[in-house]
Amino acid sequence: MQDLYGRRVATVFGGNGFIGRYVVERLTQRDWVVRVASRRPADAGFLRTQGGVGQVVTVQAGLGDEAAVARAVAGAGLVVNLVGILAEQRPGDFMRSHAEGAGRVARLAAAAGVGRLVQVSAIGADPASPSAYGRSKAAGEAAVRAAFPAASILRPSIVFGPEDQFFNRFAGLAAMLPFMPVVRGATRFQPVHVGDVADAVVAAEPGVTYELGGPRVATFRELMRLVLDITRRRRPLVALPEPLVQLQVALTGWLPNPPLTRDQLLMLGRDNVCAPDMPGLAALGIRPKAMEAVVPGYLARFRQAG
Repeated sequence: MQDLYGRRVATVFGGNGFIGRYVVERLTQRDWVVRVASRRPADAGFLRTQGGVGQVVTVQAGLGDEAAVARAVAGAGLVVNLVGILAEQRPGDFMRSHAEGAGRVARLAAAAGVGRLVQVSAIGADPASPSAYGRSKAAGEAAVRAAFPAASILRPSIVFGPEDQFFNRFAGLAAMLPFMPVVRGATRFQPVHVGDVADAVVAAEPGVTYELGGPRVATFRELMRLVLDITRRRRPLVALPEPLVQLQVALTGWLPNPPLTRDQLLMLGRDNVCAPDMPGLAALGIRPKAMEAVVPGYLARFRQAG
């Protein structure tokens, strides 16, 4: 669908987040008019500079507001849902955000005649997952498929980039602590660059579920070693005993932003890598960027010489 000037309109829920800013950039480069829908539109104001005058607009639309979501998707040819949380503030937040919210977007997008929907989920989405996060992501995928069968679903592994909350977080810890804590260090990950995920959003085929990972699979312990090497911190890697981890989770779980939640600990019990039988970046013609080629550029600020 098009605006009054004949340009295509895309609505991006969560466009002011880490992945969202790259998705908005990709869409404006392809001459889409982009509506960035979020609960706090003022937080998305910085995105207006990614397009021409009036090409990026912000609208208030939390996923729990039926009328606001309907207004946000009206007249759009493409809808992208990037909304996700890593920890609950209240019990049930995962299901409200990942399942009910995603299903609402899909249902209202279908009702509005939207041509294409992209739902960004996560590797680990599984109705049998031990974590509430993984179960809620699976429920969201099911709700999206039920309401909008032709939706594209993307499941990235850990996403890295200058604004990420993974490598930056542990580099900050390495600067403060005399050792690097390692929790369940044998768990494997397949970090994927945020720009590659954004490119996949644009290129994804209707009705297909993709799993997105970078060119290297590494254990959690290997990723912590990479952080230390890049930031030039001489710190021992210390595997935390399970009882100590459980105690730490119990003592800090009440904090607004705990270092590790019980649910995240459950997620760390499973590998976070692409299934070999699932289409991924290669199927979309995207050559994944290696973390070793990108991460040093933004972790250099954590070195002692800055």
